[in-house]
Amino acid sequence: MRWHLLLVLGISASATAQQPVLIGYYAGDGRNLEEHRLEQLTHLIWCFSHVRNDSMVVHPTQDPIIARMVKLKERNPGMKVLLSLGGWGGCADCSETFSRADGRNTFARSVRQLMERHQVDGIDLDWEYPAVQGPPGHLFSDSDRHHFTLLVRALRNELGPHYELSFAAGGTDECLIKGYEWDSIMPLVDRMHIMSYDLVHGYSTHTGHHTSLFATAQQRISADRAVDLLDSLGVPLDKVVIGAAFYARIFKDVPAEHDGLHQPGSFSHTISCSAIDTTITEANGWHLRFDKRAWAAYAYHPDTRRFITYDEPMSIAAKAAYVRSRGLGGIMFWQLIDDRPENGLLQVMYDALSAP
Repeated sequence: MRWHLLLVLGISASATAQQPVLIGYYAGDGRNLEEHRLEQLTHLIWCFSHVRNDSMVVHPTQDPIIARMVKLKERNPGMKVLLSLGGWGGCADCSETFSRADGRNTFARSVRQLMERHQVDGIDLDWEYPAVQGPPGHLFSDSDRHHFTLLVRALRNELGPHYELSFAAGGTDECLIKGYEWDSIMPLVDRMHIMSYDLVHGYSTHTGHHTSLFATAQQRISADRAVDLLDSLGVPLDKVVIGAAFYARIFKDVPAEHDGLHQPGSFSHTISCSAIDTTITEANGWHLRFDKRAWAAYAYHPDTRRFITYDEPMSIAAKAAYVRSRGLGGIMFWQLIDDRPENGLLQVMYDALSAP
């Protein structure tokens, strides 16, 4: 917990030798894309493609959006643009396709063709999840773990050293232990992204912090726990990227005890963090709280018995400081359209990551 103490005491973390990356995912329709401070990003990842007939497929309606993202490199020449595969609900065929050598090889060739056609810089795999239950009805198998290794190998062989290759992994012990052969895949990829959000999710029956930085007695999973686990497995931390959430999760029918934290309830919906300042306020009847053990924000509305869990400026700054103090590869967030174009969470993240 020494990293926790650094943050609580406000002690500045020393910068790592290599400047951490700052990665934003984007799944929007292109509106207001250019209004965001994209000069602050090192990577912008378009979402999502899917698998069809063993190939990576981008719907034609998305081509103009990807082209706009690539054109934005004129404003930020150092920014990389990647295409992402899958997402929640977007990898129904992954387990079967990647179980076959011909499936993996066909997929890898299709990825290279997409890289060339769209003039992008790489691929981010978001298979949710190898060897672990994802969306209901999606196939998964223990053998996914090794097949993921073979997929990464096929992609690196096809793409060579000039395209980036990263992947996103669930932030739970189960996903990180069951899903990956770490010794085999990490030399072949540029980064792995911990989805250290949705730790409390749409299927949860109790409230909690959906994007906590630190574990507590009541909630073991957190970004820090995932980092510690990866470190114990020999994963190089300079290739590990933690995640922040630019959206909030709201639960309903939550008892008032402890202002709704760690209480029974059912998930209701999400809202963009850009709306927090004007909707989740004391004036609107919310009790605003901050858990300094988890380093996470939450709020409770006693009249409507609603509970909300979210990232906000203090928790975002803490995560960025944590990245630097532990020598991690960087920080990423889901997603850009949930932030304000100016003076939003991206600005806080950038400032904290760049602080001397």
